[in-house]
Amino acid sequence: MFVVTYRKIFYTFSAIFVIASMVSVCVWGLNFGIDFKGGTLVEITYPAVSFPAGRPTQAVITGELASISATVPNLNSSSIQPSGTTGYILRLRALSQPEKIALEGALNIGSTTVQETSFQSIGPVLGAQAARAAALSIVFVILAIVLFIAYAFRRVAQPVSSWKYGMVAIIDLLHNIIIPIGVFSVLGHFYGYEIDTLFVTALLVVLGFSVHDTIVVFDRVRENLRLSGTKKPFDEIVGMSIAQTFTRSVNTSLTTLIALFALYFVGGSATQHFSLVLIIGIAAGTYASIALGSPLLVTIQKMAAKKNLKASKK
Repeated sequence: MFVVTYRKIFYTFSAIFVIASMVSVCVWGLNFGIDFKGGTLVEITYPAVSFPAGRPTQAVITGELASISATVPNLNSSSIQPSGTTGYILRLRALSQPEKIALEGALNIGSTTVQETSFQSIGPVLGAQAARAAALSIVFVILAIVLFIAYAFRRVAQPVSSWKYGMVAIIDLLHNIIIPIGVFSVLGHFYGYEIDTLFVTALLVVLGFSVHDTIVVFDRVRENLRLSGTKKPFDEIVGMSIAQTFTRSVNTSLTTLIALFALYFVGGSATQHFSLVLIIGIAAGTYASIALGSPLLVTIQKMAAKKNLKASKK
């Protein structure tokens, strides 16, 4: 298949996206939400009777926050996002009880009493613990997946050892989570997108979904190796395996992406970023399972063959 023949071109595309994502994270960092750095999350709703348009403008809310800067300082970096048609979600620094009362008073615009539908306060210690737990969960999932692949392909020893299937899976998985992280680094810098627990949940879903595609191709490679033995070159077997699973991989991902796009455009603001991570990660995972993972097996096999050839000449 042409993917195997022109694998270096596909490697280049992946390298460009991964390097760009890593540079973005190094330069701009990640905009962590209150789940990880601590703070206050307030969800408010304004009665439609007082505001025929549904709610006051975001500029009005920003002005009200500025008006209490003497009582509640350091609110200039607060995040204000629309919620539904009548409310807002405010992400603020951690507030004391007097500051909370002052904030509620400022949000009561004019004679209108705002309805506070949610108020959550997370301390910095709990935020740091959540960040560690999120990182450990991702590492644990990757390790468990690699061990499973190494065990599942334990009887495949030639021409690529079973543990190398697991190593390729690691590269695949890293590719599939680095790209969404890089994209959210850019979005966080320019548009205020935050990294929260839903983001981590979406990454875990991406890991499971993408490795499923990779294992399907690997399993077909294993089956074709069993049927063909040494009658066909390994790169031909891998190319044939990709061709046999190509339609299935694309169709499965496409149907999932259609549902995710619907959730992104029609769903609420709470699930919008979650679905965006899934869209980016699943698209990257589908590409990697076809154009990165299996072709890497061919590259590893050819490198091993050259090494053995040099050793035999000595």
